[in-house]
Amino acid sequence: MFMEHKQVQRIKEQYPEGTRIRLIGMDDPYAPIEPGTEGTVNLVDDIGTLHCTFDNGRTLGVIPGEDSFSVISRPEQSDLSENETEQFGMKME
Repeated sequence: MFMEHKQVQRIKEQYPEGTRIRLIGMDDPYAPIEPGTEGTVNLVDDIGTLHCTFDNGRTLGVIPGEDSFSVISRPEQSDLSENETEQFGMKME
């Protein structure tokens, strides 16, 4: 299911290039990245996928609402404290 243009624009604003994330879980049966792996957002494409380079050298798209991750920091702010870490979970169906 594709997101509306407004939703994609919001994701692009929330996760600018350089945003650091920590993966909690990934809905990818073929090659998921291990939970706890950290990475950097390179870009958000026109369907709202966060294209990231992870610290283990892998690159993969993270899908908000499908994959579960937390934001560690954004380029314009310092590291978030543990209490301020934002988390985004997988859809429950």
